[in-house]
Amino acid sequence: MIDNYKTKGARRRLIEGIQRKGIDDERVIEALYKVPRHIFMESGFIEQAYVDQAFPIGAGQTISQPYTVAFQTQLLGINKGDKILEIGTGSGYQTAVLIELGAKVYTIERQYSLFLKTQSFFHKYGYKAHCFYGDGYIGKPTYGPYNKILITAAAPYISDELKQQLKIGGVLVAPIGDSYSQTMTSIIRISENEYKKEKFGEFVFVPMLKGVEK
Repeated sequence: MIDNYKTKGARRRLIEGIQRKGIDDERVIEALYKVPRHIFMESGFIEQAYVDQAFPIGAGQTISQPYTVAFQTQLLGINKGDKILEIGTGSGYQTAVLIELGAKVYTIERQYSLFLKTQSFFHKYGYKAHCFYGDGYIGKPTYGPYNKILITAAAPYISDELKQQLKIGGVLVAPIGDSYSQTMTSIIRISENEYKKEKFGEFVFVPMLKGVEK
């Protein structure tokens, strides 16, 4: 799929709108510009790729609103080389943004069809991510601990099992709440058993479900 002057111009206008909403991390802005969102869209929604909205991607899931991707990414405060656990691969758009920031991404998807699709997609477009099919509530302790953990679905709570996979000084960002409304939350691991929590406004995500589905 081609990324041309038209799509680059539309992407630039989208990013300018995101900046007006308060996203000011220049590295995040640059990463958003590098990732052509239209290649992650279902064919019926490609013309809306640079509208600041979420759109369906199949299996009851959505590609996140670009502002939300930018907001969560900015909260993480990613440094080049950070090891990141992403829960909810989805379309792979957020994953690609993290990779453009120089992160080493371990990403989990519970929908088997999406897992297969994004794994093939990353290979095709040269995005190097470690992809896993599994339950996000469990995380991936084998490859931890992580500098950052990002949850891209509405989590009713954050399990101790997940928090233990953070390095001391690490940050977990997740929308926490019920199916109707969630509060974007940052959890920083201060010490072995101490965590600091901050809240950053209301969002709406698809629910984070347990187990796996084929």
